[in-house]
Parts: sequence; structure tokens; C-alpha cells
Amino acid sequence: MCPNLRPPRRRNGLLLWNNIFHKFGRTGCPDVLEGELRMRFVLVHGGFHGAWCWERLIPELEARGHQAVAVELPGHGTRAGEAASLAGYRDAVVELIEPGDVLVPHSMGGFVATVAADAAIDRVRHIVYLAAGLPLEGQPMTSAGAGHLSRRASTVELTADGRAMTFRSDQDAIDFFYHDCSPELARWACSKLTPQPMAPMMEPISIPRFWEAQLPRSLILCREDRAGGVDAAGLARATARFGVEPFWMDGSHSPFFSQPAACAELIVEATTRAPIGPLLPN
Repeated sequence: MCPNLRPPRRRNGLLLWNNIFHKFGRTGCPDVLEGELRMRFVLVHGGFHGAWCWERLIPELEARGHQAVAVELPGHGTRAGEAASLAGYRDAVVELIEPGDVLVPHSMGGFVATVAADAAIDRVRHIVYLAAGLPLEGQPMTSAGAGHLSRRASTVELTADGRAMTFRSDQDAIDFFYHDCSPELARWACSKLTPQPMAPMMEPISIPRFWEAQLPRSLILCREDRAGGVDAAGLARATARFGVEPFWMDGSHSPFFSQPAACAELIVEATTRAPIGPLLPN
């Protein structure tokens, strides 16, 4: 259990802190205005992680009057023993999406959520890409930035069967994901990481409905992100393909851990900013 956090409840396999919208009045703060838009966020974790990684963020979204559910992808978290595939990833997200939902993918989850949005295009209101990737049409995740970690032999290695990646040490994982978190929180997160299956990352992605729909979307980037880097050239390419003006946060690749309140605030704000250009498939 995440340090200093009350236990969540599970229902139908979902990690869920509350099945109703919280009222700020319960904590002595002003009540949420009746006319204020309440949203339902579907949180899609990235590589090596599971639904557990959202445990600090979900209460913050609920405290702001919204609802949130966290997807558990096959091959990860409590489903680590299941076979992982791109179709399995997609289906795990699609089965949770309700009309009007906002998808919030992190890191590798950006590829997964985009594939899911293509399959449930009429149910998605907005996508907030949180330090997350966008597929290249017809290419696997590894061709669109998700494979760079596999080339860092000093940081990761293949499992004995060659089917997954794992970090060589907890310190390598901390340096990559959690370098601005408290030691206690970083150690807890490392204890929850599972090897990242390679198979879904190698499958070509084709999402014609997604490109055609031009869904509302936004992008949040982290200034001290070590999971890919945000140099000027990379930023220009990313923003051009997303067709957005990005939001920025200080901190590591994992702001839902290191600063969950600020992360929740920015996610909510991001749903209000319209794109400035079209999505580009390549």
C-alpha cells in the first residue's frame, strides 16, 4: 500500500477510491458548484507499472469533484501472470470507457490509450497525454520512442526467456522514474514494478479512425523527465504531431507520485485547452 494513503476498494477489477463524486464540503472547503463540469478520468499506466501507480493521484482528482478509474493492463500489476499483447492492452482500456470519458495515459500508456480511442472513438471526450507517446501510423511503439530504454544496456536487461525487460537494479529504476520522490515512496514504487513484456511493443499500430476523428487532446511534459528527454528538436516534433501547445510541470517522469495535487490540477486544466493544429500520423 502506498505510504500514508488509505486503502482503495476494488470492484469488477477496477481500482476505485469512490464510486460517487466527492464534495469539497466534507473537508471543510467550499462545495463544488452544481453547474461545474464533473469528469470521469480513465487512467492508463505505462511500462513496468500497473494500476497501483495512480494511488496518489486518484484521491486528488476526486477531491476536485471528479471520478477516476485505473486500468490494469494484462502482463502488469495484479495481471502480471497474463499474456500481454497489443489487442489485450486495447481491450483492457476499451472495456472501461464510458461515453464522455477523458483518457489520461502515461508514458507507454499513450500508445495504448490511442489504440483504445481508435476502437471507441465515439465514447472519448478528450485525451490528456501525461509525458506519453503518440503512435506513428503503421509502426510499432519501438519506432515511435518507446524502445529507447531497451537500448540502454547499462540500465535494463532482458529476462531469462527474452520476452520482457527489467531494470538491472532498484536504483536504476529510481533514477529513471522517481528521482524527485522521497526515498520511502521510491522504494515502495520499485517494489511494485514488474518486467515490461516486449511483444506488445513490437506490433505495428494502425489507427485510421483516430487520425480522422481529430479528438480533443492535450499534452503535459515534465522538465526533469529522464525517460526520453525533451530537447528542443524533440519538443518541436512532438508538439507538431500532437497539434497542441504543451503544458509543463517541474519534476520527473512520474508527477503522479512526486506531486499528485499539482498533477491533478494540471490534468483538469488541460481538458479546457483546445488544439492549435491537426494530429499528424507521421
